[in-house]
Amino acid sequence: MAETMKGLKRTHRCGELSSANIGETVTVMGWVQKQRNKGGIIFVDLRDRAGILQVIFEESDCGSENFEKAAKLRSEFVVAVVGRVEKRAAASNENLATGDIEVRAEQIRILSEAETPPFPVEADTKTKEDLRLKYRYLDLRRPNLQKNLKLRSKITTTIRKHMDEEGFFEIETPMLCKSTPEGARDYLVPSRVHPGKFYALPQSPQIFKQLLMCSGYDRYFQIARCFRDEDLRADRQPEFTQVDLEMSFVDVDDVIETTEKMVARVCKEAIGLDVQLPIKRMTWQEAMERFGSDKPDLRNPLRIIDVTDFFQKCTFKPFIGKTVRAIRVHADMSKGFHEKLLKFATGLGMGGLGYLEVLEDGSYKGPIDKFIPDDCKEEFRTLAGLEVGDTIFFMADKEERAAYYAGMIRNELGEKLDLIEKNAYRFCYVNDFPMFEKDPETKKIGFTHNPFSMPQGGLEALNTMDPLDILAYQYDIVCNGVELSSGAVRNHDMQIMEKAFEIAGYDKEVLKNKFGALYTAFQYGAPPHAGMAPGVDRMIMLLRNEENIREVIAFPMNGNAQDLMCGAPNEVTEQQLREVHIKVRD
Repeated sequence: MAETMKGLKRTHRCGELSSANIGETVTVMGWVQKQRNKGGIIFVDLRDRAGILQVIFEESDCGSENFEKAAKLRSEFVVAVVGRVEKRAAASNENLATGDIEVRAEQIRILSEAETPPFPVEADTKTKEDLRLKYRYLDLRRPNLQKNLKLRSKITTTIRKHMDEEGFFEIETPMLCKSTPEGARDYLVPSRVHPGKFYALPQSPQIFKQLLMCSGYDRYFQIARCFRDEDLRADRQPEFTQVDLEMSFVDVDDVIETTEKMVARVCKEAIGLDVQLPIKRMTWQEAMERFGSDKPDLRNPLRIIDVTDFFQKCTFKPFIGKTVRAIRVHADMSKGFHEKLLKFATGLGMGGLGYLEVLEDGSYKGPIDKFIPDDCKEEFRTLAGLEVGDTIFFMADKEERAAYYAGMIRNELGEKLDLIEKNAYRFCYVNDFPMFEKDPETKKIGFTHNPFSMPQGGLEALNTMDPLDILAYQYDIVCNGVELSSGAVRNHDMQIMEKAFEIAGYDKEVLKNKFGALYTAFQYGAPPHAGMAPGVDRMIMLLRNEENIREVIAFPMNGNAQDLMCGAPNEVTEQQLREVHIKVRD
């Protein structure tokens, strides 16, 4: 039977005690991690969010009643212990922050008994993730998850403090919104009082933050919850958190400098990481050409080079008329390594993976060597910066596919050859994204990035240039190959907005219908404005070196967008469906 805490008050958390407390009588409370009964003495590891503390029970100190209670303890019982802090009698436990001390119990109360948990509540458990998510309240007791959530709390506190010091107002925006085309599927909420109509959960506070700029709140932010109904992966959840910010009367540099100062402060206060400012910037075109990705991992020393023009002078037919990218590597690679890399390449959809090796005498070895004219070989050596012992790999296709293939091969080489810089965080900005792109299936022109971005060159560019050549004032923060943030200078000119949406296939009536509030607000004086939205979950995931975003969220969904703990999504009653005017078809 559970006892009460009446008359007891916790004096310390378990992990907060140290040698400085020796001689003090303390009251600690928490969960039993482990109980070891050695006959005349019982050892209990007591755990709370601050850490683990060893408590010892001897009948001569605590009396027979308390000793009998201690003998009953099992994993995850919740107890309160009153005792005296002593220097540990045995050797110190270097694995515990409290390893130099122990508490000699004088009194114990069992506040709650526990059934045997379905998996061990301990660090680095090998339990399958679905079982952990089903019993997430147990999983969250594990020290590594508690460290993640502690860091999350520290980061959001730092963000709020920093943004306040920078003159930003924290303003909440609605969760029940109008459905608008923002790139991903909306989560829809049926209306009971308006039959046949739906709210949408916000993919981002995009419309509202621009409306706040129109309302004169020239520095806004919020730690915003966002929702997107899209296929999940290791760094994506149906609902996620971002630091949403918007500023008026600013340009690209203002937003970039504001955001990078915030990111640098978060990194410093969270893990003591010094981020060198200003953060390196590169254009989208440079990122695609040199790294094969608009999310380049700068820890990988390998770089991609363009050898297209050179191979138009050669006789290798698969390269003629194609974009040809190459990657130079200086490493020993076995025949087996080449075979595995070729298998990886064909798995991407490549027809093969050409390569050349540079031998001791400076000659080349490889299937492409015979297609390079002898009088061009020295030119190629200089172009590619080749040295003895180098291997150079080739990827050829249409420009977009060649960039993709080269980026994937670069990543694979970096991983398999162990070239990735360890314990490092390499940030960069990627800017000057294309404003528009062509859908490979429909061949229609659509927005590449945020549809409310300002095109470089304004209305003149929209009227005179090929849409696929127009760049936008858009910028991303990338760290270690992960997009942390996306932002843009917003389009506040209605003429420019109408033309941009027209190019993307939306006429003025669609613009008024889908974005009516913003469209109308712009008629009453809209300031130039720009913003950004760093992802909180991804930031914590990186700083904690976690491979899955679910490890930094208290109650995440699994890879199939299911809450295994609470059983969502679930069926509802016919009455509930009738109230919101919905009929489910078989």
